[in-house]
Amino acid sequence: MAFLGLGAAACGGSGASTSTLSGADTEPLTSTSDADFSALMKGLTVGRHTGYDRVTFTFENVVPGYVVSYVEPPIKEDGSGNTVSVAGSDYVQVRMQPASGFDLNQGEGVIVYKGPKRISGADAGTSVVKDVVRTGDFEAVITWTIGLAGKVGYTVQTLESPPRLVIDFDNG
Repeated sequence: MAFLGLGAAACGGSGASTSTLSGADTEPLTSTSDADFSALMKGLTVGRHTGYDRVTFTFENVVPGYVVSYVEPPIKEDGSGNTVSVAGSDYVQVRMQPASGFDLNQGEGVIVYKGPKRISGADAGTSVVKDVVRTGDFEAVITWTIGLAGKVGYTVQTLESPPRLVIDFDNG
């Protein structure tokens, strides 16, 4: 388990201060990838746990670079620029690159991510996460926007076997 970013709170920053999730913050978290190929996203899970709601992106080969940060509405779709409806009052965007849900290295290409483009927090049983919506898979950048019930601290970590990007949102 590799904790790639715990945000400014762990470094004396000014993010979330009443979090029950250790190391949680509201500041942007970034990690780059040294891969010269795209991470292939194959799965997404959303669930509630004691003290946090979790969003997990699973990859077939490697974890891509990422930027996780709060964004202001309107939420726009990558490529088209169309406005996308996302439930919630505050929004965290997860931009991963190089990454794709489509493998262009196999013949005419193979769809790797076959899951939904939207997961409702109500369907997943979460308390803070209200909506998780794919807002882009364009030019080796996958973007998902997570609608929240309010502005809360979060942590980001990567895990292996299989490669995963995990974001926990304080629900305490």
